[in-house]
Amino acid sequence: MAVDGVDSTLAAMGPRLRAAREHHGATLAGVSCATGISTSTLSRIETGRRTPTLEILLRLSQEYGTSLDELAGTASAPVAEPRATAPLSFGDDKAVLPLTRYVGGLHAHKHVLPAAEGPPARPRQGCHEGYEWLCVLYGRLWLALGDRDLILTAGDVAEFDTRAPHGVANASPGGPVEYLIMFGPQGERLRPRT
Repeated sequence: MAVDGVDSTLAAMGPRLRAAREHHGATLAGVSCATGISTSTLSRIETGRRTPTLEILLRLSQEYGTSLDELAGTASAPVAEPRATAPLSFGDDKAVLPLTRYVGGLHAHKHVLPAAEGPPARPRQGCHEGYEWLCVLYGRLWLALGDRDLILTAGDVAEFDTRAPHGVANASPGGPVEYLIMFGPQGERLRPRT
């Protein structure tokens, strides 16, 4: 692998590790408890402020049940048909169905937020390295993007740099909201073709 290839692999390592953790349905605190790696170290690695050591990668590979090649993004794409994947549950408030099997690069998830009980609070925001595309399939989604609030309905699409503070909530108390998220590495953009 050329030096440029090594540099780009290392630069994409943080988003890949974050994607692997999310695909696994784990929190930073949970991974920290399971691996003995501090949450601050995990956070710095996922945001690209620290390069992981081989020891850390081996621990994370074991925790996520994936190979080092998959974590590095150097594994060949699987040739087998994708198997059905059960939704991952995030507490009482969200279910996530991974739509891609590999870790790293562009990946997609379907999210389902249950009906809100009463008026929803403004979504809690976070930020991280990466780029996100969001498409509402059903219901009304509240997207808080920095100081802007958008209500998206079925068919609406949003595209944003995830370094900007962002968060989502179900905007309709009458039913669930379903949406797709595609997440890619920092600088990645969709390339529309006609």
